[in-house]
Amino acid sequence: MTLTKVTRNYQITLPKDVREDMEIKIGDTMLIQKEQDQIKMKKFTRNILEKSFGSWKNVNSIEFVRNIRDESEERLRKLGL
Repeated sequence: MTLTKVTRNYQITLPKDVREDMEIKIGDTMLIQKEQDQIKMKKFTRNILEKSFGSWKNVNSIEFVRNIRDESEERLRKLGL
């Protein structure tokens, strides 16, 4: 664990050992998440985006929404509502 200070512009310097271990270079984009009382930061890579949205590759969003609507209407009809 290494300490770093927040500057007057709310910036921090990543310690050298962290930059080297994580292979962080000038110009890299960092992803920052707040979880309860912690801040988590990781190097943003295309893989993060692909993992998040990869399941939607071959899905037509309009058709998907129509199917959900049709299924819900069918359920309501069966329940007599």
